[in-house]
Amino acid sequence: MKHNYQRFWLLMAFFLLLQVVAFAQNAVTVSGTVKDKATGEELPAVSVTIKGKKTGTATDAKGHFTLKTTTPVPFVLIVSSIGFKPFEVNVTGNTTDLAIQLETEAVLGQEVVVAASRVEEKILESPVSIERMGVQAIKSSPAPSFYDALANLKGVEMSTQSLTFKSVSTRGFNANGNTRMVQLIDGMDNQAPGLNFSVGNIVGITELDMENAELLPGAASALYGPNAITGIVLLNSKSPFNYQGFSALIKGGMLSESNRSKTNTPYYDVALRYAKAFNNKFAFKLNFEMLGADDWQASDMRDQSLLNGFNLNNGAQFTNPAYNGVNTYGDELNLNMYERLLPAALTPGNPLGNGIKQLSDATGGVLTPQAIFDGMMPSKDNTYVSRTGYNERDLTDYNTKNLKFNGAFHYRINENVEAFVQGSYGYGTTVYTGADRYSIKNFNMGQYKAEVKGSNFYVRAYTTQEDAGDSYASGTLGAGINEAWKPSQTWFQQYFGTYATGALTTYSSTFQAKYQEGMLAGKPQPVAFTEAVAAATAAAKGGFGNFNTQARTTADQGRLMPGTAEFDAAAKTVREKSIPGDANGVGARFADKTNLYQVEGMYNFMNEIKFMEMLVGGNYRIYDLNSEKTLFALDENGGEFNIKEWGAYIQLGKKLFDDQLKLSGSLRYDKNMNFEGQFSPRLSAVLTVAKDHNFRASYQTGFRIPTTQDQYIDLVTPQAHLIGGLPFLRERYGLLSGPVYSLESVQAGNPQQYQFTDFKPEKVVSYELGYKALVNRKLLIDAYVYKSDYNNFMGEQVLVQPVSQTQQNIYSLPVNSTKTINTWGWALGMDYSLPLNFVVGGNVSFNKLTNEKDLDGMYAQFNTPEYRFNVNVGNRNIAKTDFGFNLTYRWQQEFIWQSSFVGVNLQASNGAVIPAYGSLDAQVSKAFPKNKTIIKLGASNLTNQSYRQAWGNPMVGTTGYISIGYNL
Repeated sequence: MKHNYQRFWLLMAFFLLLQVVAFAQNAVTVSGTVKDKATGEELPAVSVTIKGKKTGTATDAKGHFTLKTTTPVPFVLIVSSIGFKPFEVNVTGNTTDLAIQLETEAVLGQEVVVAASRVEEKILESPVSIERMGVQAIKSSPAPSFYDALANLKGVEMSTQSLTFKSVSTRGFNANGNTRMVQLIDGMDNQAPGLNFSVGNIVGITELDMENAELLPGAASALYGPNAITGIVLLNSKSPFNYQGFSALIKGGMLSESNRSKTNTPYYDVALRYAKAFNNKFAFKLNFEMLGADDWQASDMRDQSLLNGFNLNNGAQFTNPAYNGVNTYGDELNLNMYERLLPAALTPGNPLGNGIKQLSDATGGVLTPQAIFDGMMPSKDNTYVSRTGYNERDLTDYNTKNLKFNGAFHYRINENVEAFVQGSYGYGTTVYTGADRYSIKNFNMGQYKAEVKGSNFYVRAYTTQEDAGDSYASGTLGAGINEAWKPSQTWFQQYFGTYATGALTTYSSTFQAKYQEGMLAGKPQPVAFTEAVAAATAAAKGGFGNFNTQARTTADQGRLMPGTAEFDAAAKTVREKSIPGDANGVGARFADKTNLYQVEGMYNFMNEIKFMEMLVGGNYRIYDLNSEKTLFALDENGGEFNIKEWGAYIQLGKKLFDDQLKLSGSLRYDKNMNFEGQFSPRLSAVLTVAKDHNFRASYQTGFRIPTTQDQYIDLVTPQAHLIGGLPFLRERYGLLSGPVYSLESVQAGNPQQYQFTDFKPEKVVSYELGYKALVNRKLLIDAYVYKSDYNNFMGEQVLVQPVSQTQQNIYSLPVNSTKTINTWGWALGMDYSLPLNFVVGGNVSFNKLTNEKDLDGMYAQFNTPEYRFNVNVGNRNIAKTDFGFNLTYRWQQEFIWQSSFVGVNLQASNGAVIPAYGSLDAQVSKAFPKNKTIIKLGASNLTNQSYRQAWGNPMVGTTGYISIGYNL
């Protein structure tokens, strides 16, 4: 075996030597300088490529370039940069003194995109809606980061769960951790495999290495496979061949929001990049970014229990005994005091029963125990009690930090083929909102890729390695601290006992005093008796607040308080124990080390087939579930499952009528081991009229495979036993063989046997008409209207399984709706290039769920405002002074939020309203070209109008910053 390895490495060395010798013998060297024709300034980072080849380089900080190639002369060099007209140079041999001058031009509509068809095409000619943000847009954006700037794209919604954890959505069904939106970073699915959604940009591209973002709203499964059902975001980093040298970006500023424990706190963000190419053959890059801040805080203290007659506006911890604050935790568990005390009240032998019996006997049985109990207690519907909770800020780690490392090594095998390996690693602490508020602490994830690509193909293999670190559920932590201090059974007994004692004492003493007073006043006995009962009842019910206060004070005596050593010790014990815990206590730790492995490839027959466009591709993926046997179901051998899936696609395209009409069609087939195969077709047509006016029509489909948790979760929580939707879990817990009722039918007093249906992937069919045009090279217009129909839509179903007359099991599992969900919408974007480099623009979008009332009680969780708009004005270089500015204002309408985080009663009342808000971002910048430096001063939400983008999420305030960038 040792000799075999030696032979292998000798062959590799010999192969590389031949490559070097051949390159040295046949190389042609071309060098020169690129300048701005108008100003005479050298232009850095200008792309210099050989027409029809992958070979290329970029100018350095002084506008100089050197390109060595084995391409036979003559050939054509294409010199291009955003904001300038492309320039072509004929090369016939070695040239060392090229002097190239580029002329500026409006960039509107000239961007080249790949995401829409997996082939390069002008954005004007895209067959489907697409949004793009390039290097220049990123540099001039007033947003604190390029990821924040995605919110300004047409039709895009952002859900901010913390400073560094944001979820992107389009066309409805917004969510914290959106599993219907796919995010690819350099072609790699950026999801955390155990969660099945991207974790913002915690593990991704650094600010300096970001080249462009392309976003496709709507179904994209035909080319990109499962889960791209409402859209896909593609983030692409810079090539070390085209962007070389050392770059740095240092940013510091202040976060300000009045609801935080400290209103104003600093933050910092430092990014470094170094890239180098050798002889246009080898290149590498290294990236580093570090961010730190005190995060936004979720501090919504409104009462979302809606119990005991209270609501969001008047419920409070010491007025509503069943108080369940939106961002207070440990107060979710509630019991009905009337139901719990009634058996004791009617049964002598305990203090309450004995006291009621004595009073009943004193009246000769005229006052029955039931009548006395009803008189001293509020009505059955107004006696819910919950435990005392803790504020989120006492449980959650707001010390946000994010470290990102990225490196890549590139080798050009020949003029058309490039091989490279790439690795990205992210580490950090942040907060995420799901069914709970999760403190993602010391989370780390790595993505590692090997790829070979040419002008007409690519083959890549990558893996995602996830480790949840010390992450924990803050809500579960609050409940766990309560249980560690005093078990709920004991706490409720003390509470109910104290309340009952106070209520009975008041009722009894008031009755006796009033009855004696009436008799002494000479009133007839029946009258005196009736008045005494009325007075006792009024006194007992009027003391409701005082009795509850005394009861809570008694039950909370010695409660663990934040900031004490005892509280910290209990919290540490609960945090370090995995969910759901064990016989010794509750656990809040979110243990997840699930990994993903994928291999994929694509081939374009551009060299073999000339009369039409044809490309094929496919992928194979494995999820390796690993929650340390805490979250997922176990197989018959006691291990966690692997999930395997694969897919393949073909795309055909043809231009007709002198390239004025392009027709294209795609067909993809995907198979997951747990579900039937899925076909995803797409048809599109683009008609070009008068060169820059393009009309498009498309039929698109998409599907979403249930997440790893939707398939295999098996977790007992205080509220319910969460299980996946796969049939074997229904069988494992006897849900198919015995009586099991829907929670809705039980609550209605008419239990109905629940009828299961097959568990299937979600599907969508979408139709779209669009128009994109560049008018007089000044006005860019982009408009579309769409209609989408969703089938097999997934939602949560709660089931009640009777075990005995006094015991029942509660299960929660994902199921498919039998109804079709219909949505439609439209959007319009306009950008206008004014004289002197000024640009103004704006966009408006509309999204509507049309049949929410027809979903048989299932909550669609559309979570989207009907209207939202953005307007902006900017200038990257005012009057050639190297000063620039940008103003962006965005606004969205109020809407209803539905999710598992919303209280059950509030969800049923359809009352989780996210208010409308507007936000102004602004920045001014000054460039110093000779020093290769840019200074930017800016702020997001400049007017400090705090807003919340989803229920349970923090209030977002103002972020002010100043940054210094070198060699950007």
